[in-house]
Amino acid sequence: MSRFWSQVVRDLTPYVPGEQPKLANLIKLNTNENPFPPSPKVLAAIQGELGDDAARLRLYPDPNADLLKSAIAKTHGVTAQQIFVGNGSDEVLAHVFMALLKHDQPILFPDITYSFYPVYCGLYGVAHESVPLAEDFSINPADYRGRPNGGIIFPNPNAPTGRLLALDAIEQILQGNPDSVVVVDEAYVDFGGDSAISLVDRYDNLLVIHTLSKSRSLAGLRVGFAVGHPALIEALERVKNSFNSYPLDRLAIVGAVAAMEDAAYFEQCCQAVIATRDTLTGGLQALGFEVLPSAANFIFARHLQRDAAQLALALREKSIIVRHFKLPRIEQFLRITVGTDAECQALTAALTSILN
Repeated sequence: MSRFWSQVVRDLTPYVPGEQPKLANLIKLNTNENPFPPSPKVLAAIQGELGDDAARLRLYPDPNADLLKSAIAKTHGVTAQQIFVGNGSDEVLAHVFMALLKHDQPILFPDITYSFYPVYCGLYGVAHESVPLAEDFSINPADYRGRPNGGIIFPNPNAPTGRLLALDAIEQILQGNPDSVVVVDEAYVDFGGDSAISLVDRYDNLLVIHTLSKSRSLAGLRVGFAVGHPALIEALERVKNSFNSYPLDRLAIVGAVAAMEDAAYFEQCCQAVIATRDTLTGGLQALGFEVLPSAANFIFARHLQRDAAQLALALREKSIIVRHFKLPRIEQFLRITVGTDAECQALTAALTSILN
């Protein structure tokens, strides 16, 4: 701590990202990266943008990323005016907290959810209240009805549980809070859910957040976007242009466009992850794990007789890393990214050895 720190910095508890170890021969199942590479069209698009001498990199990118907005609009059946893009969904979320969730009333989000939400509240001075998940770790829409709030945000599927909320349940939350912005963070929805983007034309208080880090295999490129009513998008643009007019570089824009346009490759990868997830779930259940129903590219599981922290440590000794959260209600769970078939088989074999 330094005497030069502002009071805001002194009071912050920063978000802790998943570990990115620099070790060889590591099976890394802790940060929900896609096990498959991006579409080959992404690399081709980036190489085409660079050209022979990379001269274009001396020029600023399009501050509005119009090509990308058009590609997203075409994919999801909306207009470009309903889309906001940013440097990963985390930046998009940061602008959401400033532009749409900073009100007099506290915002609401689940007690077990994406841990960046309370960090943004601390950074921007946003009051918040956590709403407990049900005993089965699902979101109950009735818990969000009749509670005064300055906005509501939750992931769907939820993180780190992986549980999915159906669209009719999301509509219940929207209808019960017509004067509040409802933000649905759909980082993982492509692995088994229906996107709430289909509802944005019916609810002017709905904002849906997506990332290309998971289902499009572009975590290293940093591209995210929001879809909602043009008035909500305008608020985000006003904040963005007061912060950084050029959040996406030239390579990110063309690479993201190529990823959005390769629908066949996207669908192939998602289905492969779903199939591996189902196999991994069955394998863990056979070893005595309780596995929550997941619509994400990860599973959330606990062994009924063995301590989660000890299991995570034992796996690390076998060069396999999973995520363990030392938090109330979920301290006995492990969040395990769905890797390749070979990686998941190695995980199951390692756990079999540890448990025996």
